[in-house]
Amino acid sequence: MKLDLDSIDLTSLTKADLGAVLFDQLGVNKREAGDLVDAFFEIITNRLAAGEEVKLADFAGFQVRVKAPRPGRNPRTGEEVQIAGRRVVTFQTGPKLKARLKNGTEPAPD
Repeated sequence: MKLDLDSIDLTSLTKADLGAVLFDQLGVNKREAGDLVDAFFEIITNRLAAGEEVKLADFAGFQVRVKAPRPGRNPRTGEEVQIAGRRVVTFQTGPKLKARLKNGTEPAPD
């Protein structure tokens, strides 16, 4: 089943919008739709917080990378400061998304 996403504003997609799509187009009740969306993001968040890689097949992968401490400069005063190391999430496009962005076309249905 292909979902009709033309009815929602995709410039700022929210969890509520995703829940509404599940409710409107799949017939899941609103509470269950919200729970499904929350569970989806909770799984991704927990895996990334644990330092694991998350792959959404053919769409993208998310990885946690550790950035080392580095020297920086306060733009107002010009004073040198040490920027602390931190963990960041990186996004890498999957093959189908990459091809679609490159070609600007719809992929063939699976």
